[in-house]
Formats: sequence, C-alpha cells, structure tokens
Amino acid sequence: MEKNDKDPDLHDADEHNNDKSMGEEEKGDIIISDANLPDDQDGINKENVDVGNTETDQDKGDNAADKVNSPLGQEEEAPTEIPQTIESLSEELDQLLSSLSLHKEEHKDSTSEEKEGEDGYFQIPQFVGKFLDLFEDKLSKHDSGETKATTWYQDPEEVSSLLEAVDRVSKLMELLLNTKSCLDHHESLINHAGSIQQRAMAFLEDELRVLLEESVIKEPAVVTDDSQQEHHNNDSQDQDQVNVNPEGGDKEIEYPGYSEEVVVMLRKIVEKMKGAGYGCECREAYLVGRRNILLEKLKQDCEFEKVSIDEVQRMSWGELEREIPIWNKTVKNCSSLFFPGELKLAEKIFPEDKGSLFFLITHGLAIQFLGFAEAVAMTKRSTEKLFKILDIYETLRDSFPAMEELFPEELRSELRSEVTSARSRLGETAINIFSDLENSIKSDSSKTPVPGGAVHPLTRYTMNYLKYSCEYKDTLEQVFKSHSKMEEEEESTERAFANQLMRIMDLLDGNMEAKSKLYKDIPLSCIFMMNNGRYIVQKIKGSAEIHEVMGDTWCRKRSSELRTYHKNYQRETWGKLLGFLGHEGLMHNNKIVKPNLKERFKSFNATFDEIHKTQTTWVVNDEQLQSELRVSITAVMIPAYRAFMARFGQYLDPGRQTEKYVKYQPEDIEDLIDQLFEGNTSSSSTATAKRRT
Repeated sequence: MEKNDKDPDLHDADEHNNDKSMGEEEKGDIIISDANLPDDQDGINKENVDVGNTETDQDKGDNAADKVNSPLGQEEEAPTEIPQTIESLSEELDQLLSSLSLHKEEHKDSTSEEKEGEDGYFQIPQFVGKFLDLFEDKLSKHDSGETKATTWYQDPEEVSSLLEAVDRVSKLMELLLNTKSCLDHHESLINHAGSIQQRAMAFLEDELRVLLEESVIKEPAVVTDDSQQEHHNNDSQDQDQVNVNPEGGDKEIEYPGYSEEVVVMLRKIVEKMKGAGYGCECREAYLVGRRNILLEKLKQDCEFEKVSIDEVQRMSWGELEREIPIWNKTVKNCSSLFFPGELKLAEKIFPEDKGSLFFLITHGLAIQFLGFAEAVAMTKRSTEKLFKILDIYETLRDSFPAMEELFPEELRSELRSEVTSARSRLGETAINIFSDLENSIKSDSSKTPVPGGAVHPLTRYTMNYLKYSCEYKDTLEQVFKSHSKMEEEEESTERAFANQLMRIMDLLDGNMEAKSKLYKDIPLSCIFMMNNGRYIVQKIKGSAEIHEVMGDTWCRKRSSELRTYHKNYQRETWGKLLGFLGHEGLMHNNKIVKPNLKERFKSFNATFDEIHKTQTTWVVNDEQLQSELRVSITAVMIPAYRAFMARFGQYLDPGRQTEKYVKYQPEDIEDLIDQLFEGNTSSSSTATAKRRT
C-alpha cells in the first residue's frame, strides 16, 4: 500500500480505533492519550496525535456524557476521574523522553527513504500538552503573585517541582528540535512548548535578578575563609530541593552578603537556564545585576561615585582633596574585600566561567580607578598636591597587585601596563613638584626684612614641607629611584631623594644668607641667621625620617655654623660695651681721673640702655636659643661689671653723685638681660622703673 507522507496508514490499529477515527475526522486534531502504546503502534495518523491542540474527548459534548450504559442495560455513574498534576504526569513524561531519545538515536543514521517511512514516525501522547498547560498555569500563578505569601524559592517542594518541570520542558524541546519526524509532524507542539519554555526562562531571569537584589543580608561585609562553605556548596550541587533563607540566621555572612542557601538557589537557576540554551541571557542578567549592586555598595560604604577624566581636571583643588581619600578607601576596599567577594560569588554560581564574568563586572571599575589617578597627575602642579599624589601612588603600589591577581592571567598584563603608566605619571609629577619647590626658593627675592630677625616664612614653609614629605620617605626614595629622568650614577640614584633634599637645604641657606644682608645692624643679621638656622636644625632633629635622610654630619655642620653666628653677635654687641669696663684712660700717675671715670659710667649706661631698648624688640622664639643667648651675655657682662664697680665705684662721692653715674647694680643688669629677645617695646622702661623703686 502507498504511504501517505502526512497521514500514516492506521491498518495496524484495531477496528474500534478505525471507527472512532472516522467519526472524529471533521472535529479537528485530537490527541491520543496513551503513554504505553506497543511498539507496533508507531504508524498512527498524524491528525490524531498533533499536540498543538490539547482538547480531549471529554470536552466534546456527546462523547463526554456523565453516565454510560452497563452490559445489563442499567445506568451507572461514570467512575470519578483523578485530576492530573505536573507531579502525576512527570513520570510518564520521563518515560516518553527516554523513548524519544532512544528513537532519535536509532534513526539518526537511517537513510532518507527510511526516515520517510512509517517506522520513522514517533507518536506524541496527549498528556504532553496537558503537562505543558499545567506548567504554564504554575508560571502564571507565580507571575500574578497568587503564590507569593511565601516566595516560591522558600518552599522546597515548589522549588523541586518548578525546576524539574523546567528541566523536562528543556529536554523535550531539545529532542523535538533534533528529531526529524517531530519536526515534520509536530510543528504546533514545538511552537507551543517553545513558547512555554521562553516564558519559563523569562520567569527564571526575573527571579535571578530579584534574588541578587533583594537577598543581600544588610550587615557589615566580612571576608572569611570559605573553603568549608565551598565544600558544603559542592555537596549541595546535586540537590534540587533548596530551602532559601535570605535572613541567613546567626551565621556570619561574607561579602557580598548572600546566605549559603541563596547562593545554591542562584546556581540552580543558572544551571536550568544554561541547560535550556539561555546561557547568554542568564549571564547578562547576572552581569547587570551584580554591577549595579557593586556600584551601589561602593556609594553606600565608601561614598564613591564615578567621575570622568574631564570632570577630575575641572575640579578645584578643594574638591579633589575630598575626592582623593574617597578614591583611596574605595580602591583599598575593592582590592581586599569587594573584588575578591565578586570573584568568589561568580565562581560559585558559574563554576565553568573561568573569571570572565568577574572581569566584565569589575574591569571597568579598575580602569576607572586608574583613569582617576592619571587625571589627578595631569592637573596643574602645585606643592600642596604632593601628599595627596603620594597617597594615590602608595595605593596603586600596595593595593593594586592583589587586585591584579584576581583577573585571568591573559588579562593581567593589560592591567599591569595601565598601573605602570599611572604610577609613572604620578611619580614624575611628584619629582616635578620638588623642582617647583627649588624654583620657588630661588625666585623668592623679597627685599623686606622680617621684623626682629625672626624666622622667615620661607624657612617655616620649606622645613614644614620637607618634614611632612619625609613621612613618605620610603615612597619618595622609590619615586626618585624609579621615575627620575636625571642621568645619575647608580650609587647616586640610590640617594636621589636625599640629594634632592640637600639641594633644597643649600638653596634655602643661600636665600637666608642673602636676606640677612637686608639688616643694617650686623648683630640683628646674626640673630636672624641663628633663628633660621636653629629652626632648621630643630625640625630635622625632631623628625626621625628627615634626620635619617640628612644625617648627623649635616646637623653637626649646621650647629657649628650657628655657634659662629653666636660669637659674631656677642662680639658685635657686647664687645663694645665691655670696652667701657676696661681700665685704660682712668688712671694717671696712679691716681683715678674722676672726669674720665664719670664719662665712662655715662657712656656705659647710655650704650647699655640703647642695647636693651633695641634688643628687647628682637625676637628669638626658640626658648633654648633664647636662654643660651641670655646666659652667655650674663656670663660675660656681670662678672666684668661687678669687678668694675668694685674697683672704681668707691671713687664716686656717695649720694647724688653715685645715683647720677651708677645707674645699674649688677643685679639690675642681669634682670634687664633676661628681658632681651622678647619683642616687647615697653620692657626697658618698665624694668628700669621697677628696679629703681
């Protein structure tokens, strides 16, 4: 008999089926519900097995009567039909899928003539359509929120039922699309199953996003050793029944803050979507979700927000000063906490991913971090920016290597190259800032002397700047060694930063010496040099870092220079006064020349008054230097004055003459010396009046 390509011959079926099929021919496509037909039933008319329409015989009026005739002619109630559920149909569907898989294997090597014959056709029973409809109803209920009193993934039975149904639909679609007889005869079923599969995948994709966004435990994130958790997760990998508890109980949860149950649930969803051929959609949902969550976490914990290079370069320094600490904190936290957490999460949920998803989530941020660093380095240079630039440099040096190691090997070289570039820019900027400091010292040619010979503002600024700079001594030594463009010998390169400091100190010393010449009073210029020199030495001795760079030899040399200025001051100021206390010109023929003695006392008093009046306005802020000066003056003046008074005071007539010429007693001189260098213009008269009363 000829074969009908579209309607296979049904001669092998019993007469009852033939009669029934003739009566139903005009009623459209009918699904024959028989999950266990014998093997010789494969040749059934297609129009009786097209599952695109799931209408049953009981839905067709006359053939669905409530009662049937018994053999005795008495009416009896029809037996109650057991309602069909996904669970009750699952076993039958599994058997069908197994048979269809076997059928596919048996006919994959058949000739084209055999494929067109009866024995190449495979019957799809009615219950398949019913299973698909029930599964669609389940999805509809979840979408509509009917079952949301408790979320579906918190119900182990519902998790098992839904995910197993997804598996069965995915396997059914795979077999239908890869079996020629199904492609030829069951197009409507394929379309129906495909539509339901798409809906299921859309549902799982939405649930993946919801789990990612809403299941994070709102507690401080910590990084822990998760080797035991990974072992537990691997043990749970083959279990479909998962109880998801977003609260996580009392267990300590590591970043990104998902409980173990949620992670397993996420992995299950991913597996089902990948198994259905929706791996790309699944990855995209995860990628977008985790990227947004990470950015929100950085904003919440670190106050970090993305800024472009152009925005950085348009910022004022005040704005950048606020942004740089945020950047430092964010990079350090990403290196130690957030990025490792993202990598571990991706490895748990996508075990075969090999770091590509982690790369897509974090690589853009890493590049943005580096862009910020380079943008700061490209802003207009100023000495005040040095310390923030060094902060960024240290963060790149100390935190980025650990971050680099998280990325796949083939991507690390690119990141290292970017880091090297950013560090070079920052290092060169730091070196150029020191060059700018040199130039500012050279160009400071102000002609106004500092009142009272006090420490010059340039000295204060420079020394404080160098002191704070040396808190970054190790970093600056590395910067000068690695990024200096000066051609120096290898030994000199090792001390490049120390050499830079020496140059600055020499420039500062030369500048102060030039400014000391602005004082017409030589003693005051000596006080100025002592003030500035002592300030420099004390700053260096007070900082272990800068003292280590400058060394003891430099400090001893500078202290020796200070002693020279001290001697010069004492000679220029008090040497002249001591000359009035000498014996020359007071004796003639072994007799005291009273007029000369009186004139000597008058000259001494006038000169001392002038010194006191002038030098009480001078300033020596360093208490130790101030004390040293007073002590040295007292040590010279008081013994000499006391001896002069003892030798010649008796030759003045007591009373008015003594009061007129002997203005000060040795104790008065000592008290007035202790008033010097305080910058107080009224100290002289006050002290004298106080003493004379």
